[in-house]
Amino acid sequence: MAIAGGLLPALERRWPYNPEQRVLRTGFWIDLVLYGFVQSYALGIVIGRLIGAIDHGTGLSRLHLVSAWPAGWQLVFFLVTHDLYIYLFHRLQHRCRLLWRIHEAHHSVPQVDWLSGVRSHALEILVNQSVEFAPILLLGAAPDVAVLKGTISAVWGMFIHSNLDVRLGVLQYLINGPEMHRWHHADQPEAYGRNFSTKLAVWDWLFRTAYFPDPRLRKAQRFGLRYVRYPERFPVDYAIQQAYAFRRSGFGEPSETAPAPSIRRDGVAAVS
Repeated sequence: MAIAGGLLPALERRWPYNPEQRVLRTGFWIDLVLYGFVQSYALGIVIGRLIGAIDHGTGLSRLHLVSAWPAGWQLVFFLVTHDLYIYLFHRLQHRCRLLWRIHEAHHSVPQVDWLSGVRSHALEILVNQSVEFAPILLLGAAPDVAVLKGTISAVWGMFIHSNLDVRLGVLQYLINGPEMHRWHHADQPEAYGRNFSTKLAVWDWLFRTAYFPDPRLRKAQRFGLRYVRYPERFPVDYAIQQAYAFRRSGFGEPSETAPAPSIRRDGVAAVS
């Protein structure tokens, strides 16, 4: 992960999608320090103890349900099944008012780059990483599988959010990259409710949620949320982004009279 964290920013400067985007863009230190280190460390402890408690109460890991599988197949199994879960849950987050509340912080970044993917509400991480790592432990996978799975997820998250002008060609129909995921973050109507996949783009093509215009003709230009702009002041903005999910209904949400109307995703207001 450290290698990817050093390599991707260098590649962004060499082959940028948006050449005008700064390395130290708005919210950079909030994402790096508070989301990338503090939140990740704290939630790692919480999730580890939660999974340990589940295992202590159920004893599932002692059944060794996948222990006899080769480690490589274990890794492939957990990569594919979790990626399908992420696609389905991610799509649901854009349709359900309650779940959107814990996902909108991720969409609040006005400039998408290798680091922006780390900005996710604590509750969203708690849910997704519990679902990610609990089966690995409870089904009795090899210890290395959790490490490799976590590393692949982290590096791939950096890659698909990077400010890289990269073209995967026909591979984009199988694996996800920045040229497709960038449109998911775009505040442009033609891309709303599209491209929910993380690692495997095949889910978007299979379930008909893919949006992939010719990159030579179309470029995503606007990112973030229209209806809210956080002050981006370190460190208070992290607390604001976390607390905003718990605002009372109607408070701070766009309306017909609001100066910045809601964007829409799949026909549902973005605050839904």
